[in-house]
Amino acid sequence: MCEVFISADPQSYESRTRSVRLHGVVTSIRLENLFWQVLEEIAQRDNMGVVQLIEKLYDELVAARGEVGNFASFLRVSALRYEALQAQGRIPADNNVAIRSLDAQAVLYALPPGWGRAARVAAAR
Repeated sequence: MCEVFISADPQSYESRTRSVRLHGVVTSIRLENLFWQVLEEIAQRDNMGVVQLIEKLYDELVAARGEVGNFASFLRVSALRYEALQAQGRIPADNNVAIRSLDAQAVLYALPPGWGRAARVAAAR
């Protein structure tokens, strides 16, 4: 079992820090290389750079929650959710399909318990 995990390229789990400017404020974000790669893929699907994606996620998180909390952890979870939703067929594997073109309610409908707000909304239906 462990071979599936321990055979990963060590560079994929090395951390890299990037400085990004969020509305004029420079901040540093430290993530493992594999997370940066997934965020780059998500950004490319919508013709954005990774910094543009990060700023968009930040803005939408603030609008939805009023605060950010641990933003690096949020980005890790976002990358993991993207991969999981893709594995479940909720997000097309075709990288030419923009994320913004998807029906978010359909993607998030009836998610498993513990997956967040959408799971509670789906359960209430």
